[in-house]
Amino acid sequence: MKIEKEICHPTHSHPKLKLEYSEIPFNCDGCKEAGIGFKYKCMQCEFDLHKVCAVPSPIITHPFYKKCEFRFHYRPPGTTLRLCDACGNDVLGFVYHCSRCGFDLHPCCANLPQVLNDGEKNLYLCHKLSSPCFRCGGKGSRWSYKSSCKSYNLHVSCVKELLLESWQAMYLSVDKNKVREIQSQIPHLKGTLQKHPNGRDSKVKKYSEIAGTAVNIIVSALLGDPTAIIAAAVKGLMPK
Repeated sequence: MKIEKEICHPTHSHPKLKLEYSEIPFNCDGCKEAGIGFKYKCMQCEFDLHKVCAVPSPIITHPFYKKCEFRFHYRPPGTTLRLCDACGNDVLGFVYHCSRCGFDLHPCCANLPQVLNDGEKNLYLCHKLSSPCFRCGGKGSRWSYKSSCKSYNLHVSCVKELLLESWQAMYLSVDKNKVREIQSQIPHLKGTLQKHPNGRDSKVKKYSEIAGTAVNIIVSALLGDPTAIIAAAVKGLMPK
């Protein structure tokens, strides 16, 4: 599919949004979720859209919901609060919605790759976990990534929580003059992963390193740009 360098968008009053690449985290004005990497930006004001929010597919399907047809909406349908069925977070803006089944997906969640590679092993997107999440220890029906070796699992929602907690900690611990400097860094997630329940200290350390690498890759996908460049940037800030 051809990628336009400039677009007009029906939700924004200024005439042009320009495609650019940013290593500074931003908040998408469409879905209201965090983003990084490629985005469409207004040159006249602070308005940003994920690439998948700016130029969405009008209708999509998903292998987890074989009977569903998801249509893109600029605002959540209905009058009640809706939740993303992938991550469990509130739907506050752009969304893919199946009117038949009532399921909702954030655009970035809807576009999460079925397989991610952490450099050594593959991470597979699954609808529910049968083994404990490395972060929270729970299982359940939330979307997750699990490793091909079946040694570790991570809820999509838990990775989002890690991201949010890290950004909040960074903002709260600096003065306002340093905010832009902080924005240019993908958050350091040191100390936030749960230790693996089995094995000696060396094994625990190894599991933590493996899970940390998995978080690197999943974060990049959740932010709308699952590329090697972003993954490498995250990896550079992860604990050794």
